[in-house]
Amino acid sequence: MSELHFPWIQVSILVPLLGALWIQFMGKRDNVLAIAAAVCGLTLLLTLGELIDFTLIGSFEAHDHWPFFDWLFDRDVFVVDELSAFQLPLAALIFLVTITSTLRTKSPRFPVELALVSETLVLATFSCRPSWTLILLLIGSAIPPWIELRQRQRCTRIYTLHMGLFAVLLVIGWGWLSLIEPASPTALIPGALITVAALLRSGVFPLHLWITDLFEKGTFGTAILYTTPLVGAYAVMRLVLPIAPTWALQSIAVLSLVTAVYAAGMASIQREARRMFCYLLLSQSSLVLVGLELVTPIGLTGALCVWLSVGLSMTGFAIVLRSIESRISRISLVDFHGLYRQMPMLAGFFLLTGLAAIGFPATIGFVGMELLIEGAVEVYPLVGTMVVIAAALSGITVLSAFFRIFTGRENRTRVPMHARPAERFAVMVLSVVILLGGLFPQPGVKNRYHAAQALSEQRNEDLALRSAADVTVVRKDTSSRPSMETPATGSLTP
Repeated sequence: MSELHFPWIQVSILVPLLGALWIQFMGKRDNVLAIAAAVCGLTLLLTLGELIDFTLIGSFEAHDHWPFFDWLFDRDVFVVDELSAFQLPLAALIFLVTITSTLRTKSPRFPVELALVSETLVLATFSCRPSWTLILLLIGSAIPPWIELRQRQRCTRIYTLHMGLFAVLLVIGWGWLSLIEPASPTALIPGALITVAALLRSGVFPLHLWITDLFEKGTFGTAILYTTPLVGAYAVMRLVLPIAPTWALQSIAVLSLVTAVYAAGMASIQREARRMFCYLLLSQSSLVLVGLELVTPIGLTGALCVWLSVGLSMTGFAIVLRSIESRISRISLVDFHGLYRQMPMLAGFFLLTGLAAIGFPATIGFVGMELLIEGAVEVYPLVGTMVVIAAALSGITVLSAFFRIFTGRENRTRVPMHARPAERFAVMVLSVVILLGGLFPQPGVKNRYHAAQALSEQRNEDLALRSAADVTVVRKDTSSRPSMETPATGSLTP
């Protein structure tokens, strides 16, 4: 395996954790957001350095130069490959803009320490290969939101039930699978348990109630950080894709497609902005799963590109809603609020990110959505049609929400409604990335296509090895059976 020139992976994982410990024992709470933003900024630089270093190496995967986690983990546990190389900076950017755009008036309600711990867990998850370490990280990432719900004295029954079931299915399925031969017929049962766990974490219908509950009862910032990196899609790629047969992947694609259309339809009829965003995110993230389960280079490329665009655009979309909520409380979509004159920058960014999420031309989501539709139509024409319907419903939802929030009769208030410097910083950073990714998509698409080809080849090799093992087992069983012509033991003649 190739080696990076600096321990980018492990340092980027440790920096947010050390920042959380520093804030916890610092005592003073005045400059907590500034310290957290600096920590997230440093983490983003480390992940970008990791991406550049990995790109210069030109290998499919690589590990750190000085692995100082050897005493705790195996050397090849934390690696960077073509699948996670872009997801790591994406996750770091999501945490940076979310924490930076948090107003000081909201800092007492937003648990910054838990957010930094969550960043450590997310980065470690995206850097981890399939093993018990990945299972523990996936389960551990569900703990910070639960702690926040308990601190806010909100009911955690739905969240605990779903995440507890997720942990149980994941542990039983992976433990069972590690005890048997992957090629044996009994491997279908633990594979099914792992698949259900991954779909539950992704919020696929009808296992999506925990996401709406989290957005309703938790802080908006924590809900954004827990859902927009799409950790559930990563779990599907690492745990399900290598072992699942083709018919199982097709079943997952059907469930994901149903979720995409259902959630897009639900988003269009919501009367409250936060729930509208929740269903819109469910619809777009399900489209990522649809592309992942097509298992073709074009479909996988489209899914990986849409993964990046959904993470960026939906995070920016949520930041605008969160900024408006911090000024006027929960946003109702029943009335027209007329906020355009008071916050034109946020209004433009709202429209930009919403259209980028559905693949509007000249945005980062355009090429990914086109590739996803092309890959889906190539395999199943009906699937491509349903993807277009889900995107159309999402577009109607975005435009309807824009008109409800920013148009209508203006209602002047004494509270300053313009974007603060921190919010402008988050808006400008995401806008530049979204537009550059749409105007110059070739580098990103080329890298994602190369990753899709490598993943397809790796899956084909695994299936070939499994088929060869099945043939070997069948031959052994056949050779051990007694022949119908010759007695198994002894002779018929005295």
